[in-house]
Amino acid sequence: MPAPYLPGRYNPDFDTEAYDHLDENPFRRVSADPLSTFSIDVDTASYANVRRFLNGGAVPPVGAVRIEELINYFRFDYPQPQRDAPFSITTELAVCPWNTKHRLALIGLQGRAIPDSEAAVRNLVFLIDVSGSMMPPDKLPLVRTAMRMLTEVLSERDRVAIVVYAGASGLVLPSTPGDRKADIHRAIADLEAGGSTNGGAGIKLAYRIARDQFIRGGVNRVVLATDGDFNVGVTSQDELVRLIEEERATGVFLSVLGVGTANLKDSTMEKLADKGNGNYAYLDSLQEARKVLVKEAGSTLVTIAKDVKIQVEFNPAAVSAYRLIGYENRVLNNEDFNDDKKDAGEIGAGHSVTALYEIVPAGVEVDAPSVDPLKYQTPPQPTRSASRDELVTVKLRYKAPDDDTSHLVSTTLRGLPRPLTANLGFASAVAEVGMLLRGSKHAAGGSFASAIARASRFRGTDGDGYRSEFIKLAELASTLRGLEMSAR
Repeated sequence: MPAPYLPGRYNPDFDTEAYDHLDENPFRRVSADPLSTFSIDVDTASYANVRRFLNGGAVPPVGAVRIEELINYFRFDYPQPQRDAPFSITTELAVCPWNTKHRLALIGLQGRAIPDSEAAVRNLVFLIDVSGSMMPPDKLPLVRTAMRMLTEVLSERDRVAIVVYAGASGLVLPSTPGDRKADIHRAIADLEAGGSTNGGAGIKLAYRIARDQFIRGGVNRVVLATDGDFNVGVTSQDELVRLIEEERATGVFLSVLGVGTANLKDSTMEKLADKGNGNYAYLDSLQEARKVLVKEAGSTLVTIAKDVKIQVEFNPAAVSAYRLIGYENRVLNNEDFNDDKKDAGEIGAGHSVTALYEIVPAGVEVDAPSVDPLKYQTPPQPTRSASRDELVTVKLRYKAPDDDTSHLVSTTLRGLPRPLTANLGFASAVAEVGMLLRGSKHAAGGSFASAIARASRFRGTDGDGYRSEFIKLAELASTLRGLEMSAR
């Protein structure tokens, strides 16, 4: 079930939350920039955090709204991978709902689901922030309950340890078989908050224990639960990121669970998960904790491919300009695509990943930066392939979790736009709401009403209620934005 409304959880008078400022991706002319390269992102923290703001009666700050994380909160009807492939690739094309002169392209990845009977053995180290800032009910008490939930799905083959950090760090529970649940629950119950936050020392200890218990071919992961408010020891983002990057080379991955309000350091936690070959979720309720740690434990904890990069080449005969919706802090240099040393995102078992491009067809006027004609060379000439009905070629590189050499797969998107499918219909509605919340200049032709209508049309069976909840949140966002505008 979706998270319930919890009033009073956002108080702007005492807000010291930290978010990175992200300028949205602009339109780029294919004649000058025919390639678009980015790392995938499976984080979902932004969606739960936006939900927390809206349920608290506030429009979220622009930096809290990462559109790719809103979209990737949802599962889509992509085909399961064939044979031993780690994921399948789906492409779709339709008329862009908020600008009918444009097109909207979808690239969808579906990670291979792993049955419980085939699940790898797990070596988990919980790294828990027990500093004074973690006292409120939506912080350490929520983390304790979330940990008990995850403990219930561990088997005797799995192992779990608990490390805490505040002014100092310490081992609360040595690596323990997953079936010794009474011992694990007792250690969880004894966790108490107090003191300042020395995150760096705790991170080092947690990774050392994970390395000591390393299971070859298994799941080796540190699970960090914190509000991100590091204030002693290694505290700067750059120092913490360097520490995580060093530990990443050991083969131990990282999951970050953000909690709490008022002093949430979202920017720090997202960077740590990004650099730690991991993922970042925000827990705004016990329901979200169950979704992340129980229902989607495979996606959260089990990596099936790492350093997953996408490079899209646009056909100048068919496309005048394009822009990637979201993924602003995942954009890569084009040469990074073939560089196996360049870090990128991971995909978990059963994960789906969706990316949307707004496309300006050839011959349609485009508002995109341009340069004067070159003096010493002429623009590249289209090849024979450009005369085909292909719009784009999608290339994807990935590595197996324990490999350092990437594999390349590719597909093409061709033909004319088709009617919206359930996948693209709902994904476009989520993207439109995200653009409106961010105040995007590209959403001038969009509206909450049109997004809500489209989300309702393509809601589908919605067994978990997540899509119905999104529609209610979009309605709430529309109301709050209207109140905000009328107060100006």
